[in-house]
Amino acid sequence: MRHWMRAGLGPSLLCVAALASGAAQAQAPDFYRGKTITMILSADAGGGYASYANAFSPYLAAHIPGRPRIIVQYMPGAGGLRAMNYLNTAAPKDGTTIALVHSSVPFAPLFGSAAAKYDPRRMNWIGSINATSGICVAWHDSNVKNWNDLFTKQYTVGSSGAGSQMETLPLMLNKLFGTKIKVISGYKGGNEVYLAMERGEVDGRCGGLISSIKSTRPDWFSQKKVAIPVQIGLARDPEFPDVPALVEFAKDDRTKKILELALLPMEMDRPILAPPGVPADRIAILRTAFHAAMIDPKFIADAAKMRIELKEVSGEKVAQILASAYALPPDIVKGANEAMGGTGGAGGGN
Repeated sequence: MRHWMRAGLGPSLLCVAALASGAAQAQAPDFYRGKTITMILSADAGGGYASYANAFSPYLAAHIPGRPRIIVQYMPGAGGLRAMNYLNTAAPKDGTTIALVHSSVPFAPLFGSAAAKYDPRRMNWIGSINATSGICVAWHDSNVKNWNDLFTKQYTVGSSGAGSQMETLPLMLNKLFGTKIKVISGYKGGNEVYLAMERGEVDGRCGGLISSIKSTRPDWFSQKKVAIPVQIGLARDPEFPDVPALVEFAKDDRTKKILELALLPMEMDRPILAPPGVPADRIAILRTAFHAAMIDPKFIADAAKMRIELKEVSGEKVAQILASAYALPPDIVKGANEAMGGTGGAGGGN
């Protein structure tokens, strides 16, 4: 009794509090019953991001208690910033709106993008469907075949605009290594760049393309329709053992640290998140469902049929990646941003 008096609560109030807490816990799993969840996608239809969203969303829904329906809403624009800003300011904060965004978009505020009106560290990260490495590809009719060709031959790559990985990564190669890549901007998304390559308008594209090509152009690698002059990564992908990784050409430790920051988005490829302010119990439900969907044998089998690569990254791990990036010395952040043309934070691919 003395303990109750010190807390300012009597036995009856404690019982009411306990009942209320129990009721809240009971309601949490039932919140999604009969609901519809909107999954905002920061890309357009037809590309790799759409493939992932449409393949994964039914399995995520199936593992959420109450089995809500998930619909995908396409919201391309501003290199992915439009979707992220919407999620931060206008989206419902009750757990009925989530998003799958370009992995580089959370880094836009770090690099000083004035159009990025959000703090990714306040977002609720559910998890990432993949982790990948980057490559540059050149259409088979192009004169570009290997790393040395990037210094001596014309290599034009398509881009959806400033801030897109399709633009920042080629600019980074030019800045740090002296390559002569020419970026052609103005394409709506990565899928349009692929079409432009097939039409001969551009030579190629750079970015986190492996899963995208496998899911939307599965014959490109097997039939050698594209050459890979370089891997944009910190190690060679075992799938392309004869193609050098960019880090192999880093001339000093500072360059390597800049590369590590610039390539961090690839460690959390295809991230899913909820807005800030969503109740913690609903985030826990979504994270649990995310993990269950990622290890669902049926989803794994479907992903294999669709040639979608999977490598689960937990929501907690995504949050750690972002926290570590935002804690880096300003000199490294500035160097990475300058290397990527001063716009190193938006996505804008497919």
